[in-house]
Amino acid sequence: MNDLKARCGELQQRLAKLEKSLDLAGKKKRITELESRSADPALWQDQNQAKALLQELADLKKEISQFEELAETITTLAGLAGGADLTPDWEREVVKAEKELRQLELKSFLAGEYDAKNAIVGIHAGQGGVEAMDWVSMLLRMYLRFCEKKGWMTETLDTTAGEEAGIKSIVFRVEGLYAYGFLKGEVGTHRLVRQSPFNADKLRQTSFALVEVLPEFSEVDLPDIEIKEDDLDWQFFRSSSKGGQNVQKVSTAARLTHKPTGITVSSQTERFQEQNRKIALNLLRAKLWLLKKNEEEDTKRDLKGQYRPASWGTQIRSYVLHPYKMVKDLRTGVETANTEAVLAGDLEKFIEAELKRVTQ
Repeated sequence: MNDLKARCGELQQRLAKLEKSLDLAGKKKRITELESRSADPALWQDQNQAKALLQELADLKKEISQFEELAETITTLAGLAGGADLTPDWEREVVKAEKELRQLELKSFLAGEYDAKNAIVGIHAGQGGVEAMDWVSMLLRMYLRFCEKKGWMTETLDTTAGEEAGIKSIVFRVEGLYAYGFLKGEVGTHRLVRQSPFNADKLRQTSFALVEVLPEFSEVDLPDIEIKEDDLDWQFFRSSSKGGQNVQKVSTAARLTHKPTGITVSSQTERFQEQNRKIALNLLRAKLWLLKKNEEEDTKRDLKGQYRPASWGTQIRSYVLHPYKMVKDLRTGVETANTEAVLAGDLEKFIEAELKRVTQ
């Protein structure tokens, strides 16, 4: 009983600390501002802007509600902690509150300028041939399951199927508060070791896939990044992705090349060309942001002597399915033998450890 009482006291202390780090007062002020803007009929002249505003408003209200409900629960549990006839259900409620508080505490590590934004995730096959393309399919399933557990919406933007099996490359959008903040640590090379299902001799095979994660930007987010129409080379083609008749029979898919940098992006999953054009521009905007960020990092490295390897050299995690089972993060040392759970989207311990590592 004393142990449970102490745990409740600790929960109250952590909750008070969390309230300050999450800046709930500032977020309540932001809610009031957004509510005022949402009442302006002129807002709806730009449907995308209106949708983004209402989404931010809903996300902030949800976050405040989660905190207040948890605070009420912890206050109730602490008040009952001194009682003599505590039931097993009461202890389960304490465990549940500890878990919910831990999830909210993770958000205190997400203080980056763009952490609260939606994310654009790309997964690309590396060395390993058909095996690597199958590995991309496995990683896609893993991230989609993780997003589903978070309550985030996902939408495929572009995909290239493998010649024999799997996926050569895929880009998808994740819509949800802090999607970028949670997923940004997944950037890098993911290594799979297993018995090959594509080889009759069941030989041990090593495959690689590269994961990219970018924040989703609108034009107003990056006023210092100018995209000139003369610098753009547009190509339109028939989509190879699943969709309605319009997608398959009309050149609705868009491929965009930025001439000064050579960056190429594409979108082919929407039914109308104009929608795919907007998505391609947003993808380009995010790529140009990353390019600028990397240039700044390179300058800092040159000035301070820091070393940061290129993306393909940044192997962050190994997934071994044979001859033993183990998933190990090479940056934090976090590991587990429950490979099935990880590949089904159980990434919390890895993401939490990486967030703590980079913020310490």
